[in-house]
Amino acid sequence: MVIDYYREYNDIILKNLINSNINMNLSIFYERQDSYKVIKDLTYYIGNVGVDLKDKNENRNDIDIAAFSYQDAKYIRKELQVNNEDIFYIYLYLVVYATNERELNFSLNKVEGMLQSSGMYTRRSTFRQEQIFKACLPIQENSVDIKEVSKRNILTSGLVSTYPFISSNIFDETGCFIGTNIYNNSLVFIDRFNKSKYKNANMCVFGTSGAGKSFFIKTQILRYWMLGIEQYVIDPEREYGNISENLGGTLIKIGPTSNTYVNVLDIREESIEDGKGYLVTKLNKLKGFFSLIFENIDDEKYSVLEEKIIRTYSKVGITFDDSSLYRNNQFKSSLEMPILEDLYNEFNEDETYFKSKLSIFINGSLNFFNNRTNVDLSNNLIIADIYDLGEENLKYGMMIFVDLFWDKVKKDRSKNKAIYLDEIWRLIGIVSNKEVASFIYKIFKTIRKYGGSSVAITQDVSDLFSLEEGIYGKSILNNSNIKAFFSLEEENILVLEKYTNLSEKEKIEIKSLKRGECLMFVEDNHILVKIESSDYEKQIIL
Repeated sequence: MVIDYYREYNDIILKNLINSNINMNLSIFYERQDSYKVIKDLTYYIGNVGVDLKDKNENRNDIDIAAFSYQDAKYIRKELQVNNEDIFYIYLYLVVYATNERELNFSLNKVEGMLQSSGMYTRRSTFRQEQIFKACLPIQENSVDIKEVSKRNILTSGLVSTYPFISSNIFDETGCFIGTNIYNNSLVFIDRFNKSKYKNANMCVFGTSGAGKSFFIKTQILRYWMLGIEQYVIDPEREYGNISENLGGTLIKIGPTSNTYVNVLDIREESIEDGKGYLVTKLNKLKGFFSLIFENIDDEKYSVLEEKIIRTYSKVGITFDDSSLYRNNQFKSSLEMPILEDLYNEFNEDETYFKSKLSIFINGSLNFFNNRTNVDLSNNLIIADIYDLGEENLKYGMMIFVDLFWDKVKKDRSKNKAIYLDEIWRLIGIVSNKEVASFIYKIFKTIRKYGGSSVAITQDVSDLFSLEEGIYGKSILNNSNIKAFFSLEEENILVLEKYTNLSEKEKIEIKSLKRGECLMFVEDNHILVKIESSDYEKQIIL
């Protein structure tokens, strides 16, 4: 039990204790007193002590003690009378638990040391263990046997310093389990789709290779899959194949040896947005894809390209009239859409600039892009494996699947869904361009209204902010309500510092995080989290 306190405090007195990982129960009782009676007793006391202080024959030590007590009594009476404060009695008890005596003694000594360093004096409850134990149960029992020992008075303003709920805990009742708070072992549950609590459901996950970010994402995919949430993953490093197989997801592989294809020229029924027509919307998206192929293309050349694209669609009966996309009141299937070879054939032999760039996609090593879509897109979990594309061609595959998944997100606003963009720096970094980066930013900015969540994952933080002086990386970071920073190198921490409100302490923490630990920003809460999973979950996701 705590039996005495400092006379004045400038901080939360239980802060260090609550943030510790000691297994204990803490109980605080407050008893409000009759202010009228207290003022009456104080006035009587002040009068008597005032007379005693005039007697100069008293012992000097007694005079000093009486003088302190006299001033305290006057202060309390003033606060009660002038500042309309109330007075309480406070009782503070702790029960420490352990599995063996050695651990118990260690924890007890640690607790006593922490309390004394905060200006609180303690007494072990020898022969009163039962009363203290009951006082720490949720039955509101404060025995008279211990009350007289631990009773101290406190004013209303002083109650603030005893407030116990000061740790940055996050526990959303309908949330998905993340892990445990490193400081106090409290459970962290976040419902990022809770629109009444969070501005958006977007998330950024940064960390070096091997820091644990992929494992964290896999645990989230598994747990949200159990909740029936649609999820779409772009996998450039072939890390999500096992979880797809174990959960019965659809795995789409794009590469030289693959037999699954997605047609970049597909127009899907759910693709229309912002009141625009189907073909207009598709042309805007294709501008990003073809800008990756025809790097630094000027407006004049692109106008020629767009004309050829329009003509390609017109040859299969698709025009700017939206009704041209329907046959017998049914939206046209992928089999009725043009492919890249149809566009290639629209160019004359003298238009070598376009034909030479497109040739590799028609007759060369990337001819697997020249096929109609032949995969099942109705699954709640779709993994896009683009590992076989190689370093130089990953951006093409990523762009095709971002377009596909964005259309899937827009299909039904009443359902929650999530897009995971691993190695997102390839789409908004220096190897990309304005059109593609603007499209990705648009997804992060508007996905909320479709009930969706965008998750940006990368280990190359500096590359994320390399395009257009980092405006796209910064925009995506600012439009992500949740941020998880795993262990990072010094260079990346310095880059991150420019775009976030990292404190000096947090910069040190990020650098020294162990595998599977992260600093998580959830709105204004900054907490250190250890990612946790069961053995059964590990069997599924690893």
